Amino acid sequence: MHHPTTSRRRHLAVAGLATAAAIALAGCSTGSAPAASETAPATAEASTPAEPGQRLAIAYDGGIAVLDAASLEQVADLPLDGFNRLNTAGDGEHVLVTTEGGFQVLATGATGGDAELTDTMFPATTPGHVVRHEGRTVLFDDGTGDFHLFETDALLGADGLPEMETLESEAAHHGVAVQLADGTILSTLGDSESRSGVRVLDDHGHETARFEECPAVHGEGVAAGEAVLFGCEDGVLTYIDGAFAKLASPDAFGRVGNAYVTEGSPIAVVDYKDDPDAEGSLLHSIALVDTGAIRDGAVEDGAQLDVVPLPDRVSYTWRGIGRDDAGDAWLLGTDGGIHRIDVTTGQLVDSYPVIEAWEGPSEWQEAHPALLVDGDTAIVTEPASNAVHRIDLATGEVLATGTIAGAPNELALAG
Repeated sequence: MHHPTTSRRRHLAVAGLATAAAIALAGCSTGSAPAASETAPATAEASTPAEPGQRLAIAYDGGIAVLDAASLEQVADLPLDGFNRLNTAGDGEHVLVTTEGGFQVLATGATGGDAELTDTMFPATTPGHVVRHEGRTVLFDDGTGDFHLFETDALLGADGLPEMETLESEAAHHGVAVQLADGTILSTLGDSESRSGVRVLDDHGHETARFEECPAVHGEGVAAGEAVLFGCEDGVLTYIDGAFAKLASPDAFGRVGNAYVTEGSPIAVVDYKDDPDAEGSLLHSIALVDTGAIRDGAVEDGAQLDVVPLPDRVSYTWRGIGRDDAGDAWLLGTDGGIHRIDVTTGQLVDSYPVIEAWEGPSEWQEAHPALLVDGDTAIVTEPASNAVHRIDLATGEVLATGTIAGAPNELALAG
């Protein structure tokens, strides 16, 4: 049922806050992140002089390493205690670090200058999802349900924070929001106990529609043609051409938590969990969604959530899927290999060994191997050896290897 409401809109131009002392955040999984210890002063320790260029930020227990993304030589080591999440800002220079008090801005040096944790902080009581789309960035505060919107490039050259507008959710929850090219905003519905769906706001913040049959709504992705997807505990919710449509899971319980998309492909890859009692973070199936088969709020005959079971050796976690320039998916398996999946057929068509076989973490926050696809190459972490590798996706060749001071956890690219 549609409930027309107006979200209160606020405009903020906030001065940068001091570096925070600890981290407390809601993660992109069931469960909550552990509390962290006191944060050490954030001073850069340059390892290798570096020219401007693409940078890779890697969080580990005790700090954030900044590497030259091509050579994987360390540019800086920034002390920061606790479990820290990293989000590419999208402006070619910055990374947003979730920490107590909000999203702290990390300058990587990709456009010149030293890598450093700046004093600039987007305030949030419990910083959650960061979404970039069509030149706009949305930061969601799980602790209040507020979400902040600003121009993605506005951080470049800004003295402190850029001008933002803030909209409110009906209640605080672990949520997400995305703004489309025409100004339409999609934001999740929920409270501290449960999450139920998605609402639509116009470019003035007024609600125009909602969908409330997406239990445990989580994550978002925007595929070709601005087809937006959200995961549900029983399928996938889509918003295409101004209308909602849902694809049900083929199993009684079929949870989707994350969507892996590229704006050049109508096919989305989503993670898939069909056992509500399964322990640990390992997943054993993916699912494919052809958004081209959904129009005007209707799903074409025969279109469905296509579940693809994987061989045991390629079980994965939510950190283990990426999309390449051709639209295919790459999956980092527990066998230590990366595997290319043809998204039109669901078949594994290429495999390259990269690291040693590994076991899934008991908690999603624990450091475990991660995959980040960057064009025609991939970055793979190996926490067992504190290593990170860059792989040529055409040949499987290891192009570079670097090491950092601790087990690599979260990754973010800038540049």
